[in-house]
Amino acid sequence: MAKAAVFLDRDGVLNLEAGYIHQVENLRLIPGVARAVRSLNDLGIFCCLVSNQSGPARNYYSISHVDALNQRLLELLEKESQAQLDALYCCPYLSPAAGGIHPEYTAWSTWRKPNTGMLIAAAWEHDLDLQKSFMVGDKATDVDMAHNAGLTGILVKTGYGQQVLSGNYQHQTKPDYIAEDLAEAVEWIKARGRFPQKKSLKFPQ
Repeated sequence: MAKAAVFLDRDGVLNLEAGYIHQVENLRLIPGVARAVRSLNDLGIFCCLVSNQSGPARNYYSISHVDALNQRLLELLEKESQAQLDALYCCPYLSPAAGGIHPEYTAWSTWRKPNTGMLIAAAWEHDLDLQKSFMVGDKATDVDMAHNAGLTGILVKTGYGQQVLSGNYQHQTKPDYIAEDLAEAVEWIKARGRFPQKKSLKFPQ
């Protein structure tokens, strides 16, 4: 049976927004996010990263650098709260009109937000029910992608979230909920989603 999931943007949601991160050690978690992810883990909720990463297309750095940044993210989550992500999806592609110059990654892609390709791939590969799932992001494109695929879209005020709130939402979409940060978003999700509870072990008396 297909299960609900929580999809998470990376920069500005899990780690501090720092533009294009050229040094791996400059990726740092936002305070409280590891504990928030761990609380989802403890409930058996599928947690999935979905992130636009146009650095390779802009020729800023290689795809292996994106992998290294993601690996550091995983290590920091594990180290701080023994939290984990169940799957990671990143889109390195960017159209020429949007600034793509590297020939291998300069292309229009169904994976690039607000397109739904990463969500569809995750749903297919991990048996996920998108209509019962949630997307947490700090940009209008995160909310747009969520709504385009039938998810509940949550905007956090960390990262670019506050800037989004001060202007107009892209494509006139508005989030289903606005949270201060991931920790608040997770509490809102837990109160509304129907997720499987992990069974505790029972020992004979």
